[in-house]
Amino acid sequence: MSDVQWFHDARYGMFIHWGVYSVAARGEWVLNREMIPYNEYKERYVDKFNLEKYNPWEWVKLAKEAGMKYMVFTTRHHDGFALWDTKTTSFNSVNMGPKRDIVREFADAVRAGGLKLGFYFSAADWSHPDYPGPYYRDWPLEWKSEESRKRFREYYNAQLVELMSNYGKVDILWYDGCIPEMGDGFEINTLVKVLQPHILISDRNGEPWDFKCCEQAIKPAAPGTAWEACMTLNDNWGYHGGDMHYKSAQDVVRMLTEVAAGAGNLLLNVGPKADGTIPDESVNILREVGSWLEKNGEFLAGSSRSPFSWINYGKFTTKGNKVYVHIFNSPGEELCIAEINNRVMSIRYLDTGEHVTFIKEGNRLFLRGFPIPLKDNIATTIVIEVEGIPEPFIPQTSFWIPG
Repeated sequence: MSDVQWFHDARYGMFIHWGVYSVAARGEWVLNREMIPYNEYKERYVDKFNLEKYNPWEWVKLAKEAGMKYMVFTTRHHDGFALWDTKTTSFNSVNMGPKRDIVREFADAVRAGGLKLGFYFSAADWSHPDYPGPYYRDWPLEWKSEESRKRFREYYNAQLVELMSNYGKVDILWYDGCIPEMGDGFEINTLVKVLQPHILISDRNGEPWDFKCCEQAIKPAAPGTAWEACMTLNDNWGYHGGDMHYKSAQDVVRMLTEVAAGAGNLLLNVGPKADGTIPDESVNILREVGSWLEKNGEFLAGSSRSPFSWINYGKFTTKGNKVYVHIFNSPGEELCIAEINNRVMSIRYLDTGEHVTFIKEGNRLFLRGFPIPLKDNIATTIVIEVEGIPEPFIPQTSFWIPG
């Protein structure tokens, strides 16, 4: 039976897009976007994918420093280059390029580090002769023939069986990529559940699935449904040497509070360089977020769906009988919260435990003595402990949010 509780307790994971495309350093879709012939792709990029500094232990260490609880790795992206010892194709990292089983090294390091292990797998494969083709400007809608559809299904099913059978316990299967008639993966998903009874499967290949995912956007699923938002640290998934549009540590914390308020997870992507090192910009951001979470992370694990409406100075998250107010914009010396209907028991700063002076007048809660500027340049979080489960004074009844 799938264990979704650890997923709710985790709330924060590392996504890793890494493969031959990292040598090109122009993003993970470079073969398709530049219509690179496969013989050129092999000569210019596969043969130079040498992993000179690949050390998955360093990746695991960084993820833990960042406060992440699970890691999802691209076992095979759309280009078709498998990063494990597959018997289904010679186009893999054991047969050519680095001549190493990258997935095995990664999986062993993640489990040894005490984190949950996820495998990303693309249903598409531009390299396969039965796939409709590598250079579509969108996803293909038709198979070449019914025979080619069947052969391709057998091929990618066989790859999934290898990944689910030969690499120990896998906690997440994260589907991506599109093939014609997407969503009819019932047979292989059911088999995956037999091979890995506790695995959680994303919703991108039909039933059975365990969690919904949204990409480059935070869109909470319906209440009671596990969900995850996957986001990039800059503007690319795979390494792009020219992309310096990095999010700040505060941007990441804003995303974390937003997903936590919707009882969801954040899967934050890094794109390592071809040699296996994660760009310094990514490392610094993740460590800064991790340092903040070390002092303020109490709100995250097992957060509940917040019943409170929008505020223009920060974000509300909830857990148990606690309301966490994450303040990104200084309210001045006094903050008025007109949201909480419960009796307030106590208020404190999350990072220090210092009590905050407050007065409640009807539904209006006045907090006084805020420092100017705020104590933390990422976010100052206060914890309001209330009587009972937090509830709003006036619930929001529409989707309207001011622009």
